[in-house]
Amino acid sequence: MSSKFTSAGQSDVKHHLHPYTQLRDHERDGPLVIVRGEGVQVFDEHGKAYIEGMAGLWCASLGFSEQRLADAAFRQMSTLPYYHSFSGKVPGPVTELVEAMIKWAPVPMARVLFANSGSESNDTAFKLVRYYNNAKGRPLKKKIIARNKGYHGVTAAAASMSGLASMHQNFDLPLPGIVRVSCPHFYQFSLPGETEAQFVDRLAQELEDTILREGPDTVAAFIAEPVQGAGGVIIPPAGYFAKVQAILKKYDILFLVDEVITGFGRLGQAFGTQVFDLKPDMITVAKMLTSAYVPMSALYLTDEIYQTIADASASIGVFGHGYTYSGHPLACAVALETLRIYEADQVLAHVQKVAPRLQQGLQTFKDHPLVGAVRGLGLIGAIELAADPAQRKPFDPKRGVGAYLVSRAQAHGLILRVLMGDVIAFSPPLIITESEIDTMLERTKLALDDTLAWVRS
Repeated sequence: MSSKFTSAGQSDVKHHLHPYTQLRDHERDGPLVIVRGEGVQVFDEHGKAYIEGMAGLWCASLGFSEQRLADAAFRQMSTLPYYHSFSGKVPGPVTELVEAMIKWAPVPMARVLFANSGSESNDTAFKLVRYYNNAKGRPLKKKIIARNKGYHGVTAAAASMSGLASMHQNFDLPLPGIVRVSCPHFYQFSLPGETEAQFVDRLAQELEDTILREGPDTVAAFIAEPVQGAGGVIIPPAGYFAKVQAILKKYDILFLVDEVITGFGRLGQAFGTQVFDLKPDMITVAKMLTSAYVPMSALYLTDEIYQTIADASASIGVFGHGYTYSGHPLACAVALETLRIYEADQVLAHVQKVAPRLQQGLQTFKDHPLVGAVRGLGLIGAIELAADPAQRKPFDPKRGVGAYLVSRAQAHGLILRVLMGDVIAFSPPLIITESEIDTMLERTKLALDDTLAWVRS
């Protein structure tokens, strides 16, 4: 055990099973123990400051010290710390939050169903696809088409819809009924000489061929993130979603839009649905709904889906789904205050103002010897590393080049995240300033140069 870790850190190593961590390496190296936050920075147990370039896990939109959220939580805890939404009851803040969320909805939506994480809300969507089609008298229409490199959470159903191999190996996933199609990542998956328009046409044809092969009467839904987050910050080429939606409409297939990362301002508009002109039947949100200060997620439903579900529940006698903490009053209070802050502080306008600084800054790395591609939108971005950028040849994953870069960034006071394929992701709090973006990019440059020297040595 390294001596740099305190007894608290050592205890963490012994007793905490860390999510998304190489557990044997972690036993040796120990954790980075974060004890305090201030604005876009967090501080470790030794007092060292880090710019949190990922807003935690894409989620702390208002940074790590927003007192108005703490005050809202305290007021609610002092008034009604818990109540449930079962059997026709509801804690007071739920009704106000639902109305606020309906006003925020990017397309007309009729109902909101609360849960505690994006995984749970996507799992709920998975269940409601089945419930809906059973209620419609279509018991065979149950398959869900999902994309390679998609990420929709870690419950059994959500992980099954996700298209990352590490989420399936040893878990006996995916579940039956998940059908996979290609990822719209032009840099990695285009054919030699293929234009973006030809790439989009090929993926659209693949989708339609897949539906016809499976049988349109068996395919119920298609799920997608507007921008694929954990799969590599993958921004779809122009025209991709227009062609996809035309095919879904043709075969009466529901469109599930996962806005867990992109909802509430990450892309410069309230939702990715608006950015890409989507027409979803269900939308899942989480993360920035409460600026991650309290766990909460939600599923939006159109009126057509709600009416079908309501009729079915009447015939059964109950809508047999919900969570103990659905619409928890503390989470509702924090979510309401978060939405108020977005409006009062004009956070979306701020994102639109500072996002070009991030995107232009990332583009300065595109000719770096380690960089194969740079991409981004709003306040999300990525640098994709390559052993041979000209040939789009990735590094051998066993070399851990991306992991090394992230470790060097951390040494320079910047927390980033490496995604599969040596993709370095950026997703800072929405309140980040232009000067803080400049500092983040300066530290990224130091980490890139450190990594280049290491690779060459």
